[in-house]
Amino acid sequence: MSDVDFTKETGRVVIRNVQQNDLDEIVEVAKAAYEYPEIAFSRKQYESQMKIFPEGQLCAEYNGKMIGSCASLIVKNEDYARQHTLDEISGNGFLTTHNPDGKHLYGIDVVVHPAFRQMKVGRRLYDERKKLCKQLNLKSIVFGGRIPNYYRYADQFTPDAYVREVEKQHLYDPVLTFQLKNGFKIRGVLSNYLKYDMASLKYAVLMEWENPDYEPAEKRHGRHSQASLFAK
Repeated sequence: MSDVDFTKETGRVVIRNVQQNDLDEIVEVAKAAYEYPEIAFSRKQYESQMKIFPEGQLCAEYNGKMIGSCASLIVKNEDYARQHTLDEISGNGFLTTHNPDGKHLYGIDVVVHPAFRQMKVGRRLYDERKKLCKQLNLKSIVFGGRIPNYYRYADQFTPDAYVREVEKQHLYDPVLTFQLKNGFKIRGVLSNYLKYDMASLKYAVLMEWENPDYEPAEKRHGRHSQASLFAK
């Protein structure tokens, strides 16, 4: 993989919905993508995600080989406290909490094989997720983003202070910096979000991208809509 000439081959990346015969490859990509393999979803979890919400499960294929994927579900913001964990909001990764009546697409995973990160695969997966949000007329995309460089600065900054330093571009974080560049806004810091994420010290950043094309199902007629738990 490392010998690929990325500058000439990027046109062969295809983003599409996950199929049953992709799952074994996706599991291997996820294990390779994380510094802690325990974070990766199992095949049973991926199977459940596909069964419950197939439209929300996307993958990236390069010349017929799996190189990335992302998973999501739909949630009602009022069903969850501002502070929540990935297991709570995703039904332990099985998407049993998926609610088609919700207004928010909640991203629970984005993985890209390390050998293909120069090809902007992550950006393309995020772009497809934004398209899905628009197609389903959902209000926003929300997720808890990792901060894998935080462990290097934990003796200098609280999680909130670290996040603000990255937002001001005083510090670099490979995940948070990428998400900010992709138009996501910081909505807060989550504690004990992902139990195996030692690099982030189990913290995550609640991020949101608001759908500019969202149209409420009912006209408010001057009534104030309920404030989102995901908003500041």
